[in-house]
Amino acid sequence: MDKKRYYISTAIAYTSGKPHIGNTYEIVLADAIARFKRLQGYDVYFQTGTDEHGEKIELKAKDAGVTPQEFVEEKAAEIRRIWDIMNTSYDRFVRTTDKHHEEVVQHIFKYMYDKGDIYLDKYEGWYCTPDESFWTDTQVVKNDDGKVVCPDCGREVEKKSEEAYFFKLSKYQKQLEEYIEAHPDFIQPVSRKNEMINNFIKPGLQDLCVSRTSFKWGIPVDFDPKHVVYVWLDALTNYITFIGYDTDGGSEEFKYKWPVDLHLIGKDIIRFHTIYWPCFLMSLDVPLPKQVFGHPWLIMSDGKMSKSKGNVIYADDLVEEFGVDAVRYYFLHEIPFAADGVFTRDLLIERINGDLANILGNLVQRTISMGQKYFEGKISNKNVTDSVDKEFIKNISDLEKKVIEKMDSLQISDAITEIFNVLRASNKYIDETTPWILAKDENLKDRLETVLYNLLESIRVCGLLLEPYLPETSEKIITQLNNKKKEYFYLNDNSYELGTASPLFMRIDVTK
Repeated sequence: MDKKRYYISTAIAYTSGKPHIGNTYEIVLADAIARFKRLQGYDVYFQTGTDEHGEKIELKAKDAGVTPQEFVEEKAAEIRRIWDIMNTSYDRFVRTTDKHHEEVVQHIFKYMYDKGDIYLDKYEGWYCTPDESFWTDTQVVKNDDGKVVCPDCGREVEKKSEEAYFFKLSKYQKQLEEYIEAHPDFIQPVSRKNEMINNFIKPGLQDLCVSRTSFKWGIPVDFDPKHVVYVWLDALTNYITFIGYDTDGGSEEFKYKWPVDLHLIGKDIIRFHTIYWPCFLMSLDVPLPKQVFGHPWLIMSDGKMSKSKGNVIYADDLVEEFGVDAVRYYFLHEIPFAADGVFTRDLLIERINGDLANILGNLVQRTISMGQKYFEGKISNKNVTDSVDKEFIKNISDLEKKVIEKMDSLQISDAITEIFNVLRASNKYIDETTPWILAKDENLKDRLETVLYNLLESIRVCGLLLEPYLPETSEKIITQLNNKKKEYFYLNDNSYELGTASPLFMRIDVTK
């Protein structure tokens, strides 16, 4: 039987600088989802990459004294290096300077133009260079200093006028509204969906500028070379151009992989993915994405990260100090489904010492150590049960279902919490059964072995289910258990020949 396929993408990272922990959170979140789907037996395709065109890149390259291509080569390599440091299991890392992508984008632009969905006009309005966004007089706002600023990022905008091609976004308004209504889970969370409907769709969609003439660093419009394709039509199409789409008909790969199951993006760019992108696809007669999730941000205690505030933190620095799985755990556990998460070093250390070193690491080490001490590492189920066992075993066997329910609704933090609830229960089970007291009575030896067996089954199931979130730690746990069973529930007839116990996480001395 063929595997069920699952396609997940992140937004492609903009090559204007090194990604901070807020940017890195997204790739780790996507990786956890992709890894979990693989555990469930899906044929997963996980795509990420870099967005490399635009006026901002052209300006930054000029300031750096290099060509735009040289500039993005360096930045793309740095982004990929950090994604790899975070142990993310992407299947393809794409770049919008790829020649095939550029050719397909040109074909898409011409197809839309020939269809009448793109037309030539003149643009006059407010332009935000950092966001590469155009705004009308009614959309821009004035800040406390009376300056006209971008409604998205709050930075100053400038008035621009130039000839441009426009996409007939307004033509697809009704079709988009009908799709959103018929697919209630298309935009998640619901707060983002309501924001898109009330703030952008209901007031009426305005046609979208899709070319520029005031800079050169972009994909040329092949039938009018003084224009370059504007960044969003170039960037958004990466989701199909790299899996074999072309306007002449998609490849077998495209037909297999599309539509995408999940676009995982930051909440700040959800408008582009739930309004512009679906309308582009409607113009191309291509099925729409199944779901777009605008995830919350990871921010600092004094607000959003910015170089001007001096509060930017990078993932590779944290990994060097605390280890990759500790950082992954913080990213995945401390950011709720629909609310921003706050990063502090104190809380990271608290989570390492409390959750990872104590609840998880200490449980694994002392259970395996007791198995080695009392039974030379060879343990099987003697089925000498007590009243405390029944609920404990049920919690182990119910865990997979609970984790699947949370993951299916993208409640990644809650999924991890379910696993740690069982780990906490395992520590409590040790206190309740007191193996060190049982070990003193030869007549209770079979009861002692049953207790340790139950604990090992709990650790095995939790260890397997932790793989999407803490892949290195999961592997260490399974290695120490020295058990190859892959079932995600309590087994009555398993057996163990334990490996050597070693610490999974070292406690951090806060005073130092």
